[in-house]
Amino acid sequence: MAIIEFYEKPGCISNARQKQLLQDAGHEVIERNLMAEPWDTETLKRFFGDSPITEWFNPSAKAMKLGLIFPECLTESQALRLLAADPALIRRPLLKVGERHEMGFDPDLIKAWIGLDAKGATQQELETCCKEGVNSPRPGEADPKSESHP
Repeated sequence: MAIIEFYEKPGCISNARQKQLLQDAGHEVIERNLMAEPWDTETLKRFFGDSPITEWFNPSAKAMKLGLIFPECLTESQALRLLAADPALIRRPLLKVGERHEMGFDPDLIKAWIGLDAKGATQQELETCCKEGVNSPRPGEADPKSESHP
């Protein structure tokens, strides 16, 4: 069993499902509000490790869906400053167990790291915002429903 600091967006249905999977695997989940955390660039970088900058961003964030931010055009320091200033842009969840930090919910990585039975669910299924449907706009396209999507 691991004690997991789980940084989430409160009310996110996907984060609730992820937490339940971790608890079902016998882990203790300590919920943290990603949106209220006083993020700094150094702390955020620990979660992102060597992953590409484009993976640090939440594709469901309003600014991303509207095509206002292009992670592939940002330097590491620019990206970290943006993410620290607007936590809604951060790919979630952020996970911390002891001194190890991870971003996103990759069931294979978590299974190998601390143990998990994701019941055959894929990373995409577990990270995709449950409010997005088949008719969701592609990145850069305006979504009239996005005003109500927190």
